[in-house]
Amino acid sequence: MYKYDEYDQQMVDVRVEEFRDQVRRRLSGDLTEEQFRPLRLQNGLYLQLHAYMLRVAVPYGTLNSAQMKLLGDIADKYDRGYGHFTTRQNIQYNWIKLDETPDILAELATVEMHAIQTSGNCIRNISSDQYAGAAADEIIDPRPYAELLRQWSSFHPEFLVLPRKFKICVIASETDRAAMRLHDIGIKMVRNDAGEIGAQFYAGGGMGRTPMIAPLIRDFVPLNQLITYSEACLRVYNRHGRRDNKYKARIKILVHELGRDEYVRQVDEEFAHLLTQPIEPPLAELERIKAHFTDPAFETGLSDELDLSDRDFALWVGRNTHAHKQAGYVIATVSLKPVGGIPGDASADQIRLMAQLAKDYSFDELRVTHAQNIVLPHIRKADLFTVWQALEKADLATPNLDTIGDIIACPGLDYCSLANARSIPVAQKISERFGTAEKQAELGELKLKISGCINACGHHHAGHIGILGVDKKGLENYQLSFGGSEGADTSLAKITGPGFTEDGVVDAVEKATQVYLANKQGEERFLDTYRRIGMEPFKEAIYG
Repeated sequence: MYKYDEYDQQMVDVRVEEFRDQVRRRLSGDLTEEQFRPLRLQNGLYLQLHAYMLRVAVPYGTLNSAQMKLLGDIADKYDRGYGHFTTRQNIQYNWIKLDETPDILAELATVEMHAIQTSGNCIRNISSDQYAGAAADEIIDPRPYAELLRQWSSFHPEFLVLPRKFKICVIASETDRAAMRLHDIGIKMVRNDAGEIGAQFYAGGGMGRTPMIAPLIRDFVPLNQLITYSEACLRVYNRHGRRDNKYKARIKILVHELGRDEYVRQVDEEFAHLLTQPIEPPLAELERIKAHFTDPAFETGLSDELDLSDRDFALWVGRNTHAHKQAGYVIATVSLKPVGGIPGDASADQIRLMAQLAKDYSFDELRVTHAQNIVLPHIRKADLFTVWQALEKADLATPNLDTIGDIIACPGLDYCSLANARSIPVAQKISERFGTAEKQAELGELKLKISGCINACGHHHAGHIGILGVDKKGLENYQLSFGGSEGADTSLAKITGPGFTEDGVVDAVEKATQVYLANKQGEERFLDTYRRIGMEPFKEAIYG
């Protein structure tokens, strides 16, 4: 994984001391909250319902064990003993004291971490495939290109005050595991007919108040023009994006209102101009970055066999592991969704355990997923049972990946000042209702996502089943939707009809699963059956 050079470290250290002074001035009264707000947001610090919340960046979801261990230690020392892993592959702490924030940032800097650009109207944390560098189906590791984009976008003077926040995703396989087309810019590494590696660009995706799927805007951008084309896309958005209306400020609105073709025309025009300017880093810089992402020292000649005589272990292997590109190894997903638990939460002890397992068994690497789980990307099959036993003892071995128990949920009204309704209790009740391995096996792949407000941090638009919390005359109400997908077959969920109470929406979800089971054909997923039979049978069962 990438290691800071002298410039990277200096950039982070200087920012820490700058913010320490800003906090001192705020606490002394020299800065008002209005003056301080943009300064704290530039450092990932939010003021939530009950306390400050700090969001720490995990670029493209990759961590080493020292970083992960420190995240656990911070949870103990500065929070209430846990951290919350998010759909941006970051981690949040929900109970932070303002005067201690500079100390947290200083500790993060000792392990090459920070909270820069995790908030504000700037280019946010670059996200990627959680299986990058390990998956058998990728054409190349996308993380060096994500790192190049991270370096380009950090403190970019032209893009620090965009019309609205901006999210970029990079993948390198046909299987989209990162919701690439639901980003402001989605980049897919591809090969052209000549066998050359380049980038396919999508622009104008996003969820929130007006969900949209990003259209393809360019088939192939050569590697020596990746940054230049990205800059062209951002410049057109920065020039025309709405600053007078925050609800129409995202690039998805611009691409929609201009039209895909006109946006592409303007980007191409800007791109042609920028190609005359020396803004592209030399390919030698990309090669320098790529050298940090070479394969670990995998053993060869290992057996691909697993002893699956333990039924619980076999169930977990079948559900929570994925094929590795190297024979004798496997990718293992650690579920942060125990039955009745809070999706994405992990205790300090659990975080430290995962760090130790990565150090001992996964070449010192972990990944945060956009589905709020943790991945150990390089486990020898010979070590897998030992790893599973350790996870099982720590309540981290729930075999529910991509099932109805693997719920994505935002913090909702329990923490967030923007939320209209609570997400966590709904997630817990659904998890308990469908918590048995037998029930989850019967339902198969079924992705359920919950947001506590229209900002869609829980990705409800992309759920096979999506739930949105709304305020209905002062009462929490939940809209139900079906048919969303975040993968290569990206689609947006459609609302079923009137909303429900907290318990009512759980009952409605159960009725929807009964319709699916009664109508499924062969190996159809819930999503496949819904697409085939349409909304009406579900509405009839839910609303009578």
